[in-house]
Amino acid sequence: MFPITFFFFQLKYTPPGAPLLAKRVKELLMENGFKNVHEDKTRGVDHGAWVPLMLMYPEAEIPVCQLSVQTDRDGTYHYNLGKALAPLREEGILIMGSGASTHNVGTMRPGGSPAPSWALQFDTWLKNALLEGRYEDVNHYDSRAPYGKMAHPWPDHFYPLHVAMGAAGENAKAKLVHHSWDHGTLSYASYQFTAPK
Repeated sequence: MFPITFFFFQLKYTPPGAPLLAKRVKELLMENGFKNVHEDKTRGVDHGAWVPLMLMYPEAEIPVCQLSVQTDRDGTYHYNLGKALAPLREEGILIMGSGASTHNVGTMRPGGSPAPSWALQFDTWLKNALLEGRYEDVNHYDSRAPYGKMAHPWPDHFYPLHVAMGAAGENAKAKLVHHSWDHGTLSYASYQFTAPK
């Protein structure tokens, strides 16, 4: 093993909240059958939101509304969450899912280590499934992908992809826009979804 030290407590990123957007999100979810939708007005954004946002909008001037994933649910549930939020695209809202294509921190290696076979196989399967539009397979990654449970022993870093995928729509096209590895087993493949016109 090797020591990992995170200095998250030293980083400050405090974008303005988006209370009207939060109400709109709640309205859309409830209209689409999600009955238990709670607003938390005290919690700030977590690292899943502020890490990419601080690179995209370093001045923290963009209002942010963060949606929590439900780890006791599955990929289809989160895909349907995204489908319910699809109207936000037409309202000028950026819907972003932030996580990792593979995320098993228990298997991390020193920086610069090559990716092990299981991580490469899952990452390649995911890329092919997304680029081929096999979103139903991605929703059931835990049973259809090679090493799905190994790549994501806890789904909280993967379900944001399902929300973004659902928000883009069934016939949306996925495009790989970035790919890199860190610590051997963390894939930072990034995808952009373009909804059909």
